[in-house]
Amino acid sequence: PLPATPTNGGCRDARYSEISRHFELEPGSDCGTFSLRGYRPLSVSVVQGSRVNGQPFSPSRGAALAQNYQRHEMRIQVSARTKVAQGLLTGPRSSGKDSLWFGYTQQSYWQLFNGGISRPFRSTDHEPEVFYVYPTDAPLPWGGRWRYSGVGLVHQSNGESNPLSRSWNRWYVMTGAEWRSGWQLHLKAWKRVAENAENDDNPGIQDYVGRGEARLLWNVNDQHILGLTVRGTPGRGRGSGRLEWLRTLGEGWNGGKSNLRLHVQLFSGYGDSLLDYNYKRTALSVGLSLLDF
Repeated sequence: PLPATPTNGGCRDARYSEISRHFELEPGSDCGTFSLRGYRPLSVSVVQGSRVNGQPFSPSRGAALAQNYQRHEMRIQVSARTKVAQGLLTGPRSSGKDSLWFGYTQQSYWQLFNGGISRPFRSTDHEPEVFYVYPTDAPLPWGGRWRYSGVGLVHQSNGESNPLSRSWNRWYVMTGAEWRSGWQLHLKAWKRVAENAENDDNPGIQDYVGRGEARLLWNVNDQHILGLTVRGTPGRGRGSGRLEWLRTLGEGWNGGKSNLRLHVQLFSGYGDSLLDYNYKRTALSVGLSLLDF
């Protein structure tokens, strides 16, 4: 086991596992409170879709005016987080550290190549959230370790007026584990915060995008990561799947492993964006991602 003492690396200390550094689960992988960190990947990608939602529709808001969107576009994602408190339940002498975080993610689809309609942003989703993480260190079969559990509250909206307005709030619980062979498994289940019919921009959204997700990651080696994310609701026959490959590019500033990746992703299903919550499509994207900062 690693010493439970802080090092200069903190959450950048490669002696600790990726999950430990990501959630700062141990004193030695701690970077303190109110430091700005990456959350989901910062990414810029070129996307080619099987089709594009030129006339978004919601049962409660009706259909928008039809637009001549192209199937090829850009996707931009920015995401950051900060730890606002720690040691709430674990205490100063514990070998693990619990933590409370605030995060924000924004994803936009940009019709950059569509000069005929002045290259508009087709959709932009805003996703602030607050979540609590508790270290749940326990052995698992085949050399695995159960690493964390948590709970969170997330708001997601696109900032549009009717009939394009989409928004919802949900509580979630999550947990994750890792194996010495390079595998990680992250599970999450959520419950939508109820709204009355008059205020509901997207009725039945949970039946399309799902009520939970499973994410499986495999660190093949220092250069390659494969990932599979599946969302769904049992018995509904909807949801989505996302297959990813990430390739490390270059070296870090201090000569270590770079956080810059070539990112190839294949998505199929519902909810590629909030505006498309009830619109099914397949999309292939290629771009660059920064995993943390």
